[in-house]
Amino acid sequence: MAVARERGHTVHCLSFGYGQRHGVEIHAARRVASGLGAASHIVFPVDLWLFGGSALTTDVGVPKGRSDEEMSLAIPVTYVPARNLIFLSIATAFAEVTGSSDIYLGVNAIDYSGYPDCRPEFIRSFQETARLATKVGVESASKGKGEVAIHAPLIDLPKHEIIRLGSRLGVDYSVTHSCYDPSPEGLACGECDSCRIRAAGFAKAGIPDPTRYGARVSR
Repeated sequence: MAVARERGHTVHCLSFGYGQRHGVEIHAARRVASGLGAASHIVFPVDLWLFGGSALTTDVGVPKGRSDEEMSLAIPVTYVPARNLIFLSIATAFAEVTGSSDIYLGVNAIDYSGYPDCRPEFIRSFQETARLATKVGVESASKGKGEVAIHAPLIDLPKHEIIRLGSRLGVDYSVTHSCYDPSPEGLACGECDSCRIRAAGFAKAGIPDPTRYGARVSR
């Protein structure tokens, strides 16, 4: 959102309540949207718990305390099947309705998790799908006008560079949330893959980590 705002866009935010065990991230998204001056913010309900298939949408345990090597070996059980494909499809519909020509999302391809729907190949493919599947895409092709563009400005940045970029753009990281398995009070567990990658990113960036952890973080 901060990158889109810096580029001069009026930002309409879209978050998803998809049955995730870390539903506290929705509250964090509201704080971020408000703090960065969103023109609007919609929380779209799409209950992926009905499908399951992930530690984030079932009672399967979230992996804890894994090393960098362990995190890089295979796609983990925290992968939610086709999540970003679903989210981008809904975002494209939202963009068509609002007349928006740019969709921004914060996927990152070089975190250890290696989720398939965070890769540049997927973003390029979806861009073409959006062109073929929408009224604005078809009319743009016939009239030689612009079409909806998919932007993933964080996709090839390591975590510490993302943190530095956000800090430069005025992101208040104390209101953000990354943990996959927070406590009922919303405290980060400190040991899931997401917590460990986040903590290591702040350490490498040389920026104090404002995250409220419920446990000691191992790096």
